[in-house]
Amino acid sequence: MTCYDLHSHSIASDGSLTPTALVGRAIEQGVDVLALTDHDGTEGIAEAKQAAEKQAIKLISGVEISVTWKNKTVHILGLNIDETNSALQQGLAEMREFRIERAQLIAERLAKAGIDGALEGAQQFASDVMLGRVHFAQFLVKNGYAKDVNEVFKKYLVRNKPGYVPGKWASLEDAVSWINAAGGQALIAHPARYKLTATKLRYLTSEFKELGGVGLEVVSGRQHPEEVKTLARVAEKMDMYVSCGSDFHSPDNQWVELGKLTALPQNTQPIWQLWQ
Repeated sequence: MTCYDLHSHSIASDGSLTPTALVGRAIEQGVDVLALTDHDGTEGIAEAKQAAEKQAIKLISGVEISVTWKNKTVHILGLNIDETNSALQQGLAEMREFRIERAQLIAERLAKAGIDGALEGAQQFASDVMLGRVHFAQFLVKNGYAKDVNEVFKKYLVRNKPGYVPGKWASLEDAVSWINAAGGQALIAHPARYKLTATKLRYLTSEFKELGGVGLEVVSGRQHPEEVKTLARVAEKMDMYVSCGSDFHSPDNQWVELGKLTALPQNTQPIWQLWQ
């Protein structure tokens, strides 16, 4: 049986492995089809494609776009995209500009809380194209402000904490349109993570489908089996495709590994049916 993992990250966003190392680890873990879906950027895809050539693995070009919907941040996966598409790249460039602005604000707020040098410190952990909250978290851990990244987020980077800056991301309509313009398929990433009520999840998926979205990521890393069943029922009712992905970031997270995923429930439509 073919092993699909359609959600992963490299150092081009907030992962810890280079695209080449990510592909190598996926091969070691028995993945046959891997999607690289870095946050709001596609800079790692060329290297990942080169690493996958002549190997027993297929690389799917992807992206994970941050969206603000009803004052909540949700993530939209774009799979099987043409990463050179100008509409997509123009949209992602706008996202990167906001990330730079947000990083400056985070550093300013941390400075007011007595933590100096946060921007320069976070940049030491970031790539040339993406500076995110996880890089601030790594800086804070290194300098003894918290024992690990999870503690940093709880103490400094969530709402009502010193370094919190609200996101002003792409609209749902924009994200879907960029992905569709690039010839890809748009899916809602890890829907269970947003802790939406059944009613709000229905509103989100309905609006998403009306805008041209086609699927849900039904299986994601560290997800309860009952959540998988619930999301599969939503996808079936909405006549949407389904996907599976580990959301792998780092070998240091022993709970999330490439290719180690629950099987998709029966009577679902895997997104790769569109690629065959």
